This record gives sequence, structure tokens and C-alpha cells, in this order.
Amino acid sequence: MRPRIKQFPQLSAAALKDEQIQNNLLGLYNGFHKARIAASEATPNWDELSDRGRAIKAHTIDNLDYYLEMVERTVTAAGGKVFFAKDAAEATQYVIEVAKSRGVKVAIKGKSMVSEEMGLNQSLEEAGIEPVETDLGEYIIQLADETPFHIIAPAIHKSKAQVSDLFHEKLGTPQMTEITDLAAEARRQLRKKFIEADMGITGANFVVAETGTVALVTNEGNGRMCTSMPKLHIAITGMEKVIPSIEDLGVFLRLLIRSATGQRITSYVTTITGPRKEDEEDGPDEFHLVLIDNGRNRLLADPALRESLYCIRCGACLNACPVYRKVGGHAYGWVYPGPIGAIISPMLTGLSDGKDLPYASTLCGACKEACPVKINMPRMLLYMRNQLAEGANYPEHKTASFGEAMTFKLWRLGLSSSLSLRVFSGLARLLQMPIVRNGRINKLPPPLSAWTRLRTLPALASKPFRKRWRE
Repeated sequence: MRPRIKQFPQLSAAALKDEQIQNNLLGLYNGFHKARIAASEATPNWDELSDRGRAIKAHTIDNLDYYLEMVERTVTAAGGKVFFAKDAAEATQYVIEVAKSRGVKVAIKGKSMVSEEMGLNQSLEEAGIEPVETDLGEYIIQLADETPFHIIAPAIHKSKAQVSDLFHEKLGTPQMTEITDLAAEARRQLRKKFIEADMGITGANFVVAETGTVALVTNEGNGRMCTSMPKLHIAITGMEKVIPSIEDLGVFLRLLIRSATGQRITSYVTTITGPRKEDEEDGPDEFHLVLIDNGRNRLLADPALRESLYCIRCGACLNACPVYRKVGGHAYGWVYPGPIGAIISPMLTGLSDGKDLPYASTLCGACKEACPVKINMPRMLLYMRNQLAEGANYPEHKTASFGEAMTFKLWRLGLSSSLSLRVFSGLARLLQMPIVRNGRINKLPPPLSAWTRLRTLPALASKPFRKRWRE
């Protein structure tokens, strides 16, 4: 699907009116969020572990070219192939060419946000290849022709009744009322696809540079089946998912799993190093790793935003964010929602297109507090707001109108000294007189009318506090 990040105001307004979405979002705080807090408190030296994870990420991103070259060497030495894609189109073309050359008809897919970013499913279908999502949440989303609602729980916005209706419409199954029955039906449908599949496609939670190992973290057996049953396995991931060593993987598994779901360990942690060896019973005959840029170099090149590449996609910032917990994932209009999505989505698709997303934050700092690698998201959101208003580093994406810019320049001038504050506040008291009713300002004139669209403002006091204090 094409990004709809321009439509954040409309999509968020619709989500606020959707009773089902609002009820489902209530479970995030008492579910994932509280489980994360409990898991972190039960982990000895959690802060030190977070500091270590952050330091590893900072080192890797600062030396990313070195570690990407190492990945290419080690994956190749293990018998795999590496492809560096500059954008989604190049990555998609590579996957389809490999699939067609091997006569692939059915491709089973493990959870991969990068493949969502690429719009891979649609491209595979157009090439005559049937893509089948095998993560239960992603399978539901695929049947509904929607994008994921949450990084960890893609279909969290759907009720079991809605899923039953969806299965009945798309699969011809009878209506079901029990979650276990719905899960069993999905398992029955997918089992056939696992057997038929010619190719497995997955993402990668981490790529270990020293060994060329791809690590997958899942709670369903689908990830392991996607990587072991078909003869061809292609892993697709962003270039920022590289970490230096197996020892580092241990650090990040503890951080990711506890922050995502509150578990000590997920049901499956799968590691893949190249294709199947001669003495191994299962695994693919052919392994490809596709590392994609698709705009990440823009984040890498900006010192103020590089920190966003530390993200390990745990979803903790979404669960903590008061804005996400009201508007949900689809309001953000693309694959990556929540506070981290408000940073990376505009930078990957166009800052001015996503101009509303950096403002979709109260700057309360809950996201930074929840982040297992301590990414300072409020600071980056403020930086992006500054760029949209001033355009110092991104002049082509400056969105502030002349009237808005002049308004805030006058505001800054008015607050720059006690004399200017007295002058401007006195002038403001005179100017507000026609629009004050019962001590409140109900409607400001343009270009400030948006400030009173959903709220009223208190009128300026007739006598300043300093004067009252002196008296």
C-alpha cells in the first residue's frame, strides 16, 4: 500500500471515533506495557544492560560500512549470497528475479516489516507468485488487506468476532466464537501452504557480522518452518539490523524480548547461518540476505537523527505513548507507527509529506523512558519540528507559512526581555478585547484559529502579575 502519512489528521480522527479500536487499545497499557515494566524490574542490572545495548548500537552505526562488509564476507563464506539494495524497488526486483529463476509459485513469509515497507506482497502477486503470511497476526492483516496496526501485534485492533467474519468471508469457514477455534483454522489453512511452498521469506531481528548469522525471535513455529522447509530462503532486513558479535546477540535478545512482550524468552529463537550443510537434515539449499537502505542513509547522514537507527523494533515506545494509545497504528499511515514511526516514516518517505507526525507527541518522554536502548525520541521530534518550521538542514521540506513564521518571530521578540514583554502583553490585552467572552477566548482569528478549534483559551489578565505583586 502507498504511504498515507499525509492523512494523519483524518485517520487519527476516524480512529478516535471507532469504539472497537478504542476498546482494544486499552489493553496495551495493562498488557504489554506493564509486562515490560515487570520484566525489566525483575532483570538484574537492567540499566547497565540498556547502556551496554545502546553503546553497541552506537558503535555499530558509527562504523556501519565496516560491519556491512564483514557481513558480506561471513555470509558468503557460509555459502549464502548477499545483495545490497539502495531502495525498495531494487530489493523487490532482486527477490522476484531469484524466485522466477527457481520456478517459485508459492512463497511463505515470516514476519517482516521491511517487506511491508517494500510492498513486496503486491509485487509478488503481480509476478504470478502467491505470497502467504504465516504469522497469525500478519495472516489476518493480509486477509483484510490492511497494514500492521502494531509492531508486535499486527492485528491487535481486531476483535475475535471481526476475525471470524473475515475467515467466513475469505476462507468460507463457519462462524466461530472461540479464539482457539480461529487459531486452529488458521493453522489448518497454513499447513497446506507450508508443504506447497517453494520459497521462504523472512525478516531479521538481528544480523551477526562476525558469523553471518540471521537471528529471528518469534512466539509461533512459523518462523522456523519458513527458514527450514522450503529449498530457498531469502531474509530481507534494513541495514541497521547488523550487530558485531554473537556475544552482543545475547544482550539484545534479553533487551528485545523483555521490552516487547515481557517474557524472559520467546517460544522460538531461530538462528540461520547460510544454507543447509551436507550433514544437516533440514534447511534451505539456497540462502540469500537482502540488506536494504531505502532512505536509511538519510538518517545515518544526519547526526541529530542517526540515533533512530538504534531501534530494535520492540514496540515499547508505542505501548507507553499516550498518543498511540488513542489513535492506534493505522493513523500513522505507513508501516512504522508510534513515536519511532513519527521519526523514521517522514524521513524515509518525505519529511514535508509527514509534517503532522512529529507533532503527534506530547513530548512527555514516556517513549524514551520505555526504550531499552534509551533513544531520545522527544529530542528528535523537536528537531524535526524545527526543520519543518525553519528548514535549516532541509529547506526543501520547510512547511511553515509566512504568516506562521512571522507570528512566532513576534512571539520570540515579545518574550526576549521584560520591556518587550510589558509592551507586547499590553498590546495583546487591547487586541483581545473584541474576542473575549466571560474571561475566555473561544475563537482566534487566522492564522491562529487552529489553537481554538478544539479548545478555549483563558484571556490575558487585565493586570499583570508583577504589578499585582508590587501592590
